[in-house]
Amino acid sequence: MFFWHDRRESPSGSLERCFTDSLDGVSEAPFSALNLGLHVGDDERAVRANRERVSAQLGGVPIAWMDQVHGASVAEVTLADVASGQAGPSADAMVSRDSGLALGVMVADCTPVLLSDDAAGVIGVAHAGRPGMLAGVVPAALEAMRHLGARDISAVLGPSVCGRCYEVPREMHDAARQAHPASAAITWTGTPAIDVAAGVASQLADAGVPLEWVPGCTREEPRLYSYRRDGATGRFAGLIVRKAAVS
Repeated sequence: MFFWHDRRESPSGSLERCFTDSLDGVSEAPFSALNLGLHVGDDERAVRANRERVSAQLGGVPIAWMDQVHGASVAEVTLADVASGQAGPSADAMVSRDSGLALGVMVADCTPVLLSDDAAGVIGVAHAGRPGMLAGVVPAALEAMRHLGARDISAVLGPSVCGRCYEVPREMHDAARQAHPASAAITWTGTPAIDVAAGVASQLADAGVPLEWVPGCTREEPRLYSYRRDGATGRFAGLIVRKAAVS
């Protein structure tokens, strides 16, 4: 179920962060098995069952999901929003100060970003594909977290398609290189490519945010969903949840 899973304890509570894989779910091919995306053509009952399985592994906490649109919009979400049953926001980043609420970001090649400030009790997630990286979704998420009181933010970048595997037209490569030089890449065969995660990492470095980078290329790793590799496929997720200590 988990490609990477981390839990930190402190006097103020716990912080749990993870990236799922494609295993231990109920979806059938071509979405086998732990697909978490409702928008890819999978059976809705299977997706909701998969989401419940992930929630159970995180202690039964509710999970806030987004309608991701490849932009730079950021939404603040609360436990009350999720409890009310309202649809997730149309955005590519979410932030929250609520304890006991997990934030989820779905990907199948894009870069999932988990953000946190333990002392301030603020968490965030961002969906950084090529359009979102160029539009500045991660800097926008950092700004939204600071608006909630975050000052000492750290980040985790999850698995995504690597620069060696993300071939693009020369014009697209050049535009990305001009905006974020670190994102310029070449494929195994020497053709133009973009390394979105490297571009995101440079944005975080410019903002003074330390990061941990979980290795793994979605196109090369069979445990992970990859739209570039498979076309019709599911979505794995990055999730983060803060739980306040019980006094």
